[in-house]
Amino acid sequence: MNFIEELRWRGMIYDMTPGTEEQLMKEMTSAYIGYDPTSDSLHIGNLASIMMLVHLQRAGHKPFALVGGATGMIGDPSGKSEERNLLDETVLRYNQSCIRKQLEKFLDFNCGVNAAELVNNYDWTKEFSFLHFLRDVGKHITVNYMVAKDSVKKRMESGSGISFTEFSYQLVQGYDFCWLFEHKNVKLQMGGSDQWGNIVTGTELIRRKLGGEAFALTCPLITKADGGKFGKSELGNVWLDPEKTSPYKFYQFWMNTTDADASEYIKKFTLFSMDEIEELQKQHNEAPHLRILQKALARDITIRVHSEEDYRSAVEASEILFGKGTTETLKKLSENTLLAVFEGVPQSDIPDDVFAKSVNVVDFLTDFTHIFPSKGEARRMLKEGGVQINKEKVGEGFLITPDRLLNKRYLLVQKGKKNYFLVKVL
Repeated sequence: MNFIEELRWRGMIYDMTPGTEEQLMKEMTSAYIGYDPTSDSLHIGNLASIMMLVHLQRAGHKPFALVGGATGMIGDPSGKSEERNLLDETVLRYNQSCIRKQLEKFLDFNCGVNAAELVNNYDWTKEFSFLHFLRDVGKHITVNYMVAKDSVKKRMESGSGISFTEFSYQLVQGYDFCWLFEHKNVKLQMGGSDQWGNIVTGTELIRRKLGGEAFALTCPLITKADGGKFGKSELGNVWLDPEKTSPYKFYQFWMNTTDADASEYIKKFTLFSMDEIEELQKQHNEAPHLRILQKALARDITIRVHSEEDYRSAVEASEILFGKGTTETLKKLSENTLLAVFEGVPQSDIPDDVFAKSVNVVDFLTDFTHIFPSKGEARRMLKEGGVQINKEKVGEGFLITPDRLLNKRYLLVQKGKKNYFLVKVL
């Protein structure tokens, strides 16, 4: 597999230094990408760079994922308008362990010579004194060179300016590349196109300090077809951690992509071959309403990030809203998934002493939840078969008992075909 050709047809190359492709064709090459450790989870904005490492390893090269424990204490000005909050070492170490677990779902850390490695730049900078940094790193890069970088110029021209701390970031990242080149034989750094300035600072430092030749490769920043920012839902980041973004919401994010976006994302975020993608695109074009591209995309990524079981659960949960779910399906949903599915529906709370004994459905629908304004209207709809409790049609004599609660605290009421109500027992 030709790594560059693979990235090229997938639209994942924005820029690269001369000689990069020749280096990758010549020998097994070690390459790295850096990840921000200021959260205990990666998000889908990181997926493009993760997939670059995946393709690199599949092509027989060696991937390094660098967790920026040191640079996370400083903050990268690239694409930022303000300083970010700085974290202590304990938090950063914890975040590193969480990030490794997520990367293990994509990269093989136990496959011999090209096994993936996770490194933390704090390990080689924590004992590096300020005076040594100035002598061994700072003297090789001029201030003129650093100020010329777009990320620095934009911040200097902004009202907030830029601190010396963030101004020095490119030197610290450049030293990372220099250290990895010298100690791990890493010859290529990759990242998003907004990282180009920081990356080539590293190649320049390697040239000036070590007399070596290193390479840079960036991928385009992923955007939506309408020009909007990729990677966020209405509620913020879509995380890889199921506690931050439920597998259901994760699945729904990909299912809700437009046709134009799905055509791009399926190339960048899956391992489907060119022929497979062309066939999926053909089937999709013949019947766009079936959303074949979105289904293939959502299935592949949800299984890779979460699991086959989480994927099936997300599909079943999605069907509930369209009337295809059953009582058994509903009972299998975790509390997080249940709440995610019915996030936008009206909700009401009732005290648990209501269920000290069984409650008649008419009283429940009127006195306790006010889903119906009157008992007469409730009885009429019950007689017509227009009321469901936990996806089960119920009649006027139906009794609600504690054993019917979902996750021991919820009841789902359906009034007619489309009106849902979620009742929570406090």
